[in-house]
Amino acid sequence: MDGALEEEGTADEFATAALAESHSAVVVFVGDRAYKVKKPVDLGFLDFTTVRAREDACRRELDLNRRLAPDVYLGVRHVVDDAGETRDWVLVMRRMPSARRLSTLVEAGVDVRHDLRELARMLAAFHARGRRGAKVAAAGRPAALLHRWRDNLAGTEPFVGEVLDPGTVAEIDRLVERYVAGRSALLDARARSGLVVDGHGDLLADDVFCLPDGPRVLDCLEFDDALRYVDGVDDAAFLAMDLERLGSPGLAESFLRWYGDFTGGLPVASLVHHYVAYRAFVRAKVACLRYRQGMTPARATARQLAALTLDHLRAGEVRLVMVGGLPGTGKSTVAGALANRLGAVVLRTDQIRREQRTPRLPAPRGDTDALRGPSGYGRGRYTPARVHAAYRELLTRARRLLARGDSVVLDATWNDAAQRDAARRLARDTSSTLTEVRCVAPVEVAEQRIRERVGDLSEATVEVARRMARTYAPWPEAVEVDCAGRPEDASEAAWATVHEPSESGLSVGSPTVSPPAT
Repeated sequence: MDGALEEEGTADEFATAALAESHSAVVVFVGDRAYKVKKPVDLGFLDFTTVRAREDACRRELDLNRRLAPDVYLGVRHVVDDAGETRDWVLVMRRMPSARRLSTLVEAGVDVRHDLRELARMLAAFHARGRRGAKVAAAGRPAALLHRWRDNLAGTEPFVGEVLDPGTVAEIDRLVERYVAGRSALLDARARSGLVVDGHGDLLADDVFCLPDGPRVLDCLEFDDALRYVDGVDDAAFLAMDLERLGSPGLAESFLRWYGDFTGGLPVASLVHHYVAYRAFVRAKVACLRYRQGMTPARATARQLAALTLDHLRAGEVRLVMVGGLPGTGKSTVAGALANRLGAVVLRTDQIRREQRTPRLPAPRGDTDALRGPSGYGRGRYTPARVHAAYRELLTRARRLLARGDSVVLDATWNDAAQRDAARRLARDTSSTLTEVRCVAPVEVAEQRIRERVGDLSEATVEVARRMARTYAPWPEAVEVDCAGRPEDASEAAWATVHEPSESGLSVGSPTVSPPAT
């Protein structure tokens, strides 16, 4: 993971010599050649303290990087002393024009969309032909992903306080454990499907050069095969993270979208955010190491990258949002708006009841109205057996979605405390962040809305709403949202509740949230 090379001189023309340095290597630029020497360092995750180790690393780097840039990596040469004894090893490369470095172009505001699209196509093709197998696939499973995170977190421990904010690191740790714990089915399925490959492992904008005949991608990770065995999206996420760090989140999104176009589509958004977060924290650790080596500006870089890590982990939280309330209070409007903002799937008991077939839901003995369709509270589709079946199906569908990384908004009355408890258990089982919202409105407003419904899935009448109100179990855990006014105001108030969950990740409770005054 040699990372971005920091030039100490200007090398705009090949006639000018220059020097670049990272935490593990030094590169000397002379004429049209670049000569890379490994530092004799032991950083824990790599050990170049012996001549043999540095030779092996140079040869490995040559072979691996020729997969993407065969015309750049020319060979390995040894350095001898006056007695002819080998003292070190040098990787010889074709020198790239520094003005065409992707990071330089992005920072200068040059339009690089064509180059990024070509790079996405190249990376997709590289992954398509990449090495696979049981050993490679294992590196993409939950235990391996969590192990990589823990190694990086452990590597930053000496810098917590002096470089990294303790609260930031603690929240990163918590969100990582929570996400991976609940997404085993998603990660295992991608590993089984052959989506984990022998990739690049260190795709940074400093190591991409946009040439007229196509991009050149340099400096893949060579010192640990297991860290190079990654989900293809994880590999692409590295460059997306770096583009965002450079202040170009739009380019990052475009690059990932193009990569998805060339590979048959991106996975669920939460996983993409998780991989971007992981890559940001990898670079945060590297910045910490560079700070320890005397590179003072690396402290600010490390803090920036840790903040970026946390931003994406928060954006990638898998959420279960219960939106409830009596008929006519506006819960379906709020649920739909929240789902749009979260990129979540909305599940509605009204829809599920419509899908349920009568013969599959026998009524309790003596309930002769149960098979007549919608006829009132406690009858037709509203019998206790049918209501229970609808909620059970609602939570079954939600479990499948949460396990694969989708956030879910559950639109239901939630008048039964036992059903709410079942939803809370589901959130715990799937390590999902739970928020409970109850929509409220004056009785006259709700009943007027019910009377004016046209083509709505809900079959609740004013009589049903009144009966429900008399039996509605107290719901102190929910945040009440006043939905008497404009729908957009109620939706904004609900969004503020969902967007600011409690630190514990459990249900939050507070007084009624009113929409902002207009």
